[in-house]
Amino acid sequence: MKKKVMGNLEKCYSIAPLMYQGRRHILVAAEKVDRCILFDEEGNEEETVWEGPGGTMTMVQVPGTDGEFLATQQFYSPNDSGKAKIVAAVPGERDGWAVRTLAELPFVHRFDIIESGKERYLFACTLKSGHGYRDDWSHPGKIYAARLPENLGGYNGENQLELEVIREGLLKNHGYYRVEENGGVSALVSCENGVFRFYPPAPGGQDWKEEQLLDTPASDAAMMDLDGDGEMELVVISPFHGAEASVYKLRGGTYKKVYQYPEKAEFLHAIWSGTLAGRPVVVLGHRKGARRLIAVMWKGGGFTFRTIDDDCGPANVYGYRIGERDILIATNRETDEIARYEFEQGDL
Repeated sequence: MKKKVMGNLEKCYSIAPLMYQGRRHILVAAEKVDRCILFDEEGNEEETVWEGPGGTMTMVQVPGTDGEFLATQQFYSPNDSGKAKIVAAVPGERDGWAVRTLAELPFVHRFDIIESGKERYLFACTLKSGHGYRDDWSHPGKIYAARLPENLGGYNGENQLELEVIREGLLKNHGYYRVEENGGVSALVSCENGVFRFYPPAPGGQDWKEEQLLDTPASDAAMMDLDGDGEMELVVISPFHGAEASVYKLRGGTYKKVYQYPEKAEFLHAIWSGTLAGRPVVVLGHRKGARRLIAVMWKGGGFTFRTIDDDCGPANVYGYRIGERDILIATNRETDEIARYEFEQGDL
């Protein structure tokens, strides 16, 4: 495994892939007031998308566009996100990137664009719904959704996208993960109430469907078939910003815990599922204590883990493949380091 430092960015946080000018790129943005940077897939910086205001928790490309993407801005912390919003960023040939407001949504933390048939939906999660004082959790978060038109050009600060509440009462509504299975996309949401899976309206339908997978308080979760039995395991970080990482398997219609990472990993935060070094894995990272980046996997007849990096403090991770090489990008927030890890077969 090879590590390359792509760059340094204070409180680097969000990562997203971007197809632009016919090539895959990687976006990295800061949690606090700092840049959003565009890199090529080999980890070379190409340009600055914006200098601020930062507070970027999530970035998602608009499907079918050449580089247009949506992002959260001005979510600086659970105690400073009352002015958070979702913006649209559009590349321009001469004047750089144009950034405009799509929807003001206080406390918006995670979102995605989910497709069902020919329809596209914005699916947005707010960490909380109100705030009276520091560490105030008395107003639980919500989930919002909206149908997206083909062209988003008509939306701005004066004409914002209208969002509908599809679920409320979700305390510490922190985790979101996109799940692709059997040709469809669903949304995995983690909060103090547990882990939920939301399915978009079927073609021609109106209603979102909701399924509760766990009632265990959770911060984040991902799904991946780690042991090759044809069913996806559920890997859960608990509780909010918690120190436990566990693997659950579906048995008799209920998810049962079958493995727990053996150490207390303080402030677990980063999570991604995919293939590294030829193995299906769920990658996790924690921001306090040993501040490790680890891969949870099935090996030798059981669930286990492998440490990828120490004392780095990842906030988020994202992986992809170039030819025969598996690449993992990590925003190591606690060391202000944007890192690129390259794996070959057998490295794990």
